[in-house]
Amino acid sequence: MDLRDDVHATEYRQRLRGLLNDTLPVGWQGFGALTEEERADFLVQWRAFLIEHRLLALHWPEEFGGAGLTPLEQAIIHEEFTLAGLPPMLSDNDAFGFQLLANTLLAFGTHEQKSHFLPRIRSGEDLWCQGFSEPGAGSDLAGIRTRARREGDEWVIDGQKIWTSAGHLANWMFILVRTNPEAQRHRGLTMLLLPLDQPGVEVRPIRQINGSAEFNEVFLDGARTSAENVVGEVDGGWEVAMALLGFERGENATAMALRFEHDFERLVALVGNCGRGEDPAVRQRLADAYLRQRVLRLLAARSLTSFLRGSPPGPDAAILKLYWSEHWQKTADLAVDVLGDCAIAPSNHRPHNADGPDFAGAPNDSGSWVGTWLNAFASTIYAGSSEVQRNIIGERVLGLPK
Repeated sequence: MDLRDDVHATEYRQRLRGLLNDTLPVGWQGFGALTEEERADFLVQWRAFLIEHRLLALHWPEEFGGAGLTPLEQAIIHEEFTLAGLPPMLSDNDAFGFQLLANTLLAFGTHEQKSHFLPRIRSGEDLWCQGFSEPGAGSDLAGIRTRARREGDEWVIDGQKIWTSAGHLANWMFILVRTNPEAQRHRGLTMLLLPLDQPGVEVRPIRQINGSAEFNEVFLDGARTSAENVVGEVDGGWEVAMALLGFERGENATAMALRFEHDFERLVALVGNCGRGEDPAVRQRLADAYLRQRVLRLLAARSLTSFLRGSPPGPDAAILKLYWSEHWQKTADLAVDVLGDCAIAPSNHRPHNADGPDFAGAPNDSGSWVGTWLNAFASTIYAGSSEVQRNIIGERVLGLPK
């Protein structure tokens, strides 16, 4: 693992910074400073800019709509966007399409699947969501019960998925189903690509206590998809699913670590603003947060190194997920403790990022930190709970018995 840029990476990074400096409006503070309405308008213009300058799908082969560059340039884009306070993805659906499914298709998909789906992901014509969790199988992914059976040239799917982020906005789902009920838990699973605009699919938004409805439950009653829409091998979906989750922690890993570094700087400023800088207990917890943040940076660099090698991520990706989610909770806890009574009645309601710290530009106030604190609660559950991550690390990384 080498944390230094080579000459090529340095030159590319400098060109990208120059382009962003010439493009962003005067006084730009970051995506976190925008209201919800301003964010929606900005993202429309931002997609057009990214397509014009070929900054989407950078490492995809040109025949599939990419720029034919390397995963290193893609990682640099994520890092520089983060430093500039820009979102690495255009929407929740694009995150599923670009970061998760596209990389999985490049590793496991057929040439026909890549030729058809990748250009449609890039254009935004196909908007994707993820069909993994079920009411009886959330973090324990191997326990899923949604079944698919082969009928001629189609798969017929029956079951239910839940906590489907942005499912109400999607028109396609990559879904993990059980195709061999007689096989052991991790075997007999298959990854399918499923069109959602059909009679056998019902998407119901889940209204949350904060009034939003970003999650959904999806009911499947005879939903159909082509037999050609299998990713990887039939009954080999566990390997594909684990790789897909690893991609979630690959190319964007160091950018995510930079966001946590920015979060730590905001926390230090908050401690000063609240007059808690001389409190020895707060200082000790700040020191602990700083050390965790530095370890996170190194774990992210190792994850990125694995991604740059071009091989699908392995079970050690669970280490990074476990570490950043628990670090986030501890950091947010400290912020709320420092706020004290101010955290009981937050200053305002802001749009928050559910999968990590606020974007640059977010106000350093109780409204921002309480929103972060609430989101951090979910981080040790979604994308694999901390308990499941520890099992993966123990059994598949360290070789310990179950």
